[in-house]
Amino acid sequence: MNNERLMKVLLSPIISEKSTRMAESSGHIAFRVLRDASKQEVARAVELMFEVKVNEVQILNVKGKEKRFGQRLGKRQDWRKAYVRLKPGDDIDFGGAV
Repeated sequence: MNNERLMKVLLSPIISEKSTRMAESSGHIAFRVLRDASKQEVARAVELMFEVKVNEVQILNVKGKEKRFGQRLGKRQDWRKAYVRLKPGDDIDFGGAV
């Protein structure tokens, strides 16, 4: 795994009520990742980009919803989500100083 691939694995953090609750209670942080990313790639990408230690990674596939666009039926893309648990004492702050 080269650094160029690792920099592309994480697409964006997922900031929602559920992910915020999980971060506060159990230390899991949610990311949207590439559809072909593995657990090892996600762990190394988080360690490289945020300079923290990863304890475990859980990955799940999210099926796209079927939506209606006028009279046509359409489907949103499937995507992949990763829950990353950091080692105790490590933290990632997405809020930043304003």
